Amino acid sequence: MLSLTVALLGCDVRVAHDGQEALGVAADFHPDVVLLDLGMPRMSGYEAAEHIRQAAWGKNLVLVALTGWGQEEDRRKTTQAGFDHHLTKPADPAMLKALLAAAK
Repeated sequence: MLSLTVALLGCDVRVAHDGQEALGVAADFHPDVVLLDLGMPRMSGYEAAEHIRQAAWGKNLVLVALTGWGQEEDRRKTTQAGFDHHLTKPADPAMLKALLAAAK
């Protein structure tokens, strides 16, 4: 559903179903924005974010945690992992639209 929403906002979308796959997809695609869940299989969103930020192509993209985890500790950990934004599910469509528009 999220990929459809983002596509309807005019973005070219790629989908990954776990953290490891997300790294491969992003490395091939070189996106402007990455939306990551934190509780993914095989590699957490925190770990994936750290790997993305270490890659040359991942240093300047907008990295957004989109998760059901919204406690202050979760937000602190996303900042430490290199995320630019932390949105809790369900994401506010206006906020999502604004983040995507700012990254273009």
